Amino acid sequence: MPLDPAGSGSASSGPLPPGRAADALLAELRALREGDAPTRGGRTFAYVYDAGLPGLDGLAAEAYAVHASVNGLDPTVFPSVARLENDVVGAVAAVLGTPGVQGTFTSGGTESVLLAVKTARDHARAGRGVDRPELVLPSTAHPAFHKAAHYLGVDPVVVPVDPVTFRADPDAVAAALTPRTVLVAASAPSYAHGVMDPVAGIAAVAAERGVLCHVDACIGGWYLPFLRRTGRPVEPFDLSVPGVTSLSVDLHKYGYADKGASVVLYRDAELRRHQYFAHAGWPGYPVVNPTAQGTRSAGLLAQAWAVLRHIGGDGYTALAERVAAAAERLVPGLRGTEGVEVLGEPAGSLVAFTVTGADSSPDLGLVLHTADGMRERGWYLQPQLSCAGMPPNLHLTLTPATGDRVEALLADLRASLAAARAAEPVAVDPAVAGAVAGLDPDRLGPEDIAGVLALAGIGPGAPPPTRTAPVLALLDALPDRLKERLMTEFVGSLFRV
Repeated sequence: MPLDPAGSGSASSGPLPPGRAADALLAELRALREGDAPTRGGRTFAYVYDAGLPGLDGLAAEAYAVHASVNGLDPTVFPSVARLENDVVGAVAAVLGTPGVQGTFTSGGTESVLLAVKTARDHARAGRGVDRPELVLPSTAHPAFHKAAHYLGVDPVVVPVDPVTFRADPDAVAAALTPRTVLVAASAPSYAHGVMDPVAGIAAVAAERGVLCHVDACIGGWYLPFLRRTGRPVEPFDLSVPGVTSLSVDLHKYGYADKGASVVLYRDAELRRHQYFAHAGWPGYPVVNPTAQGTRSAGLLAQAWAVLRHIGGDGYTALAERVAAAAERLVPGLRGTEGVEVLGEPAGSLVAFTVTGADSSPDLGLVLHTADGMRERGWYLQPQLSCAGMPPNLHLTLTPATGDRVEALLADLRASLAAARAAEPVAVDPAVAGAVAGLDPDRLGPEDIAGVLALAGIGPGAPPPTRTAPVLALLDALPDRLKERLMTEFVGSLFRV
């Protein structure tokens, strides 16, 4: 049966309805987007990075379109892939590397971290015969490391961070090292609090024991070097630091490319070799995959290449200046707001703050009510729950588009705080919390899950509640494994056909 591009309603021969006109489909997609948080305009402080540069989105989209149908699986068939990747990785290595550094373009920070952990596992297996590998992580390390460890059969060993500065402790890292350790991680900066780990100290203790050290600079790697160029001090964190053997940086963050674009760098090609997967034991074509993906569109590579070359070094320095100037107004404004406590010493572009109650200690209910109040006023601040003695807080990711909105943000924040203090306190019934906390997450059935979600005000097929304070307060009271199970079930409920 021929397609019906006009969508005239003719019968379909399969599970798909009749074809529809392109204009109608694009209109429907635009209508769906109206329900999303805005990705431009500087009011969404997580997930998106807005350079505020006219025409940049159009350039990225057109560059993607040129290479959208090119398969990055085989650069011998599509040599433009190798040229573009060498250009992008070379530019990143010139900023963050040293002579001899090699790297790979990936789909995002999670894949970059996954590949770095695989590389470390296989490197230790080949060189030291380690067959039960361990990965030493500060408690503030990104969950991507735990995901990689889960996928790759590596045991994560978590060490606490300083409870005041939230920075990793090199001595604690050193104490956690064993003959099974294959990799140590540090953050530049950590996502949760936006503070820099002491990379030089961590890399030194790893090097003393012959262990690889990965720096997760996914969020700071393309901001901090240009921040340094503005004349502001930045702690050393890249591959020039002795002992650092790999580093990840996301270009879809402060590189302002579209999602997903990341680079993982290694000190040399010999180390990078362990990242690759090759297989010749089948009757098809010889397979060599540098990344976790096989087939991948070269469109994402092309748009990252175009955005990097369009903005250029001077452009990134100017954008870093705008972010830093916004932070230099925001952080004092937060610290000057009664009941607000900035956590740690922000490295520049990420800020986390908690809200204190009458006893001057962090108050979960005030934090969550404030987040809801800000969302009602058109701002998205990311709520973060308490963890291992670290307080609940609100996270902000600053971008150049934030620059002219700091004062408006602070004004609405003070109004939201006042409303939060006047609101009914967020309270979880201790009996309910105790009963739920006693559940075994590995034995929960569908009815148990539905009952717990109902307590949080989430019914079958219901959209997420507009005010999330009661839901997040209940989650905060539960053990981590139970939180994970409930979150998995909730997100799974959103993706059912």
